[in-house]
Amino acid sequence: MIKLTSENYFSAESNKQYMSVSQFKAFETCPASTLAELNGTYTRPKSTALLVGSYVDAHFEGSLDLFKAQNPEIFTFKGDLRADYKNAERIINRAEQDGLFMSYMEGEKQVIMTGEIEGVPVKIKIDAYQPDVCITDLKCMKDFKPIYVEEKGRLNFVEAWGYDLQGAVYQEIVRQNTGKQLPFFICAITKEATPDLAVIEIPQSYLDVELERFKKNVQLYDGMKKGIFPAPRCEKCDFCKETKVLTKPISLAEMEFE
Repeated sequence: MIKLTSENYFSAESNKQYMSVSQFKAFETCPASTLAELNGTYTRPKSTALLVGSYVDAHFEGSLDLFKAQNPEIFTFKGDLRADYKNAERIINRAEQDGLFMSYMEGEKQVIMTGEIEGVPVKIKIDAYQPDVCITDLKCMKDFKPIYVEEKGRLNFVEAWGYDLQGAVYQEIVRQNTGKQLPFFICAITKEATPDLAVIEIPQSYLDVELERFKKNVQLYDGMKKGIFPAPRCEKCDFCKETKVLTKPISLAEMEFE
């Protein structure tokens, strides 16, 4: 196994050798597109929303200058920040005005740890880690409104985006490395014109349930990576639309059913 660093954490080799929470969630959504990404035959396009969140993350981890250098598209031809990233600066300023928010963002930044869950190597990268105290992840959200999830209905944004699953895996890997089970918090701030913010503790009962879900499926997804199990297509994501091959007409009734 390669030794993980901030430089190779997101590399293709690292992603093939280790399972991560984001990779696990991607397999849940569409195994075929996830496998194509891992094999280098598909690249998920960058979105402005994702880049804005990454801008805020980079500020708090102290790597904003590097982020700007690696993402020149965030600037206009005149060299000014585009509007979305000026908004990111406002989000950062709002967060830094709140003492409680910033107290949970203290500690070691972007801490990499590895472990095993059900025999599968797993990697994590913690936004803010206070040894013996807590694990914190920073989230930059559109807003705090409930989100509709197919087959689940309206959920709070933590459950809708799987942040409770993230907390469960982070907590378990930290426990394996330190012998201590620490509480998991989310420092969340919105991209609204007037940013809202919150520090949210994920209840241990939620983390316990989500860790069991990870344990239940991680070997299956690892097997897909290794070619042991097939990686089904979801037929809904951009990758599946892009690679779709029509074989026969479908009836209107079939389309309505879908």
